[in-house]
Amino acid sequence: MSSLASQICNQIASIFSKSTGSYPHPLDLLLSEITTVANQKGKLILYGVGREGLMLKALCMRLAHLGLPAHFVFDMTTPPITTNDLLIASAGPGGFSTVDAICSVARSHGGRVLLLTAQPETGSCVKHASVVCFVPAQTMADDKEEEEEEESRPLMPMGSVYEGALFVLFEMVVYKLGEAFGQSPEAIRSRHTNLE
Repeated sequence: MSSLASQICNQIASIFSKSTGSYPHPLDLLLSEITTVANQKGKLILYGVGREGLMLKALCMRLAHLGLPAHFVFDMTTPPITTNDLLIASAGPGGFSTVDAICSVARSHGGRVLLLTAQPETGSCVKHASVVCFVPAQTMADDKEEEEEEESRPLMPMGSVYEGALFVLFEMVVYKLGEAFGQSPEAIRSRHTNLE
């Protein structure tokens, strides 16, 4: 089991040594955007579909634990987006109709849109983004090609590499933000729900 776990972790870790070309490094970009919104007393609103959405929900939870006003789209208590706010959305394969629509609405109300994607050049969501966060990982958009080339069962199928990379990226973001905002582990823990 530890060998398989190591292979999976190594495959995810390799994403962070890949070049992002002219795009800023994902960690630096997320830290900059979130810090700017926090300093402007804006809100962070997050959205993603499927397993990408689960990774964004996990990030939303940790941002709230850091004391930041973080909300997930479609939660009943999510406030409207305004000019000081940031929508963090993910479309790994480049586009989803729901992500396109939500990003478009956010922009029309003056919100800034940070789009996480593995397809920064071809995706439909990019046209709605204020800034693109390129995560150079395999998604469902390109996993069939890789399977055909290797003629074997992939270690992480159907976009799992992208989703795993998001989890790791978000853990780095939370760690660095905690450091930047001087949040002790005790302060972060104190914001965790006690209604479980």
